[in-house]
Amino acid sequence: MLKIIIVLLFIGVVVSLFSGLNFLVKDLGNPRKRLLYALGVRVSLVALLLATITYGFVSGQLNSTAPWDRTLHPTQSGSVK
Repeated sequence: MLKIIIVLLFIGVVVSLFSGLNFLVKDLGNPRKRLLYALGVRVSLVALLLATITYGFVSGQLNSTAPWDRTLHPTQSGSVK
């Protein structure tokens, strides 16, 4: 469920980014502040996305599978000979 929320928030950030681009192109010289509102929505969505990812790591629902993660590969000391 948490991964679905993260994907939806990411899609919302991308949609907000392109709507801001659309407002930037269409509202040249127009005093409307739709571009600023799109920026505010995008910043809010990114804050929610980061908070959700942080919650996932803290609660243990998300974990790292990166090959350079020392906790997953304790036999590698980190030094290359």
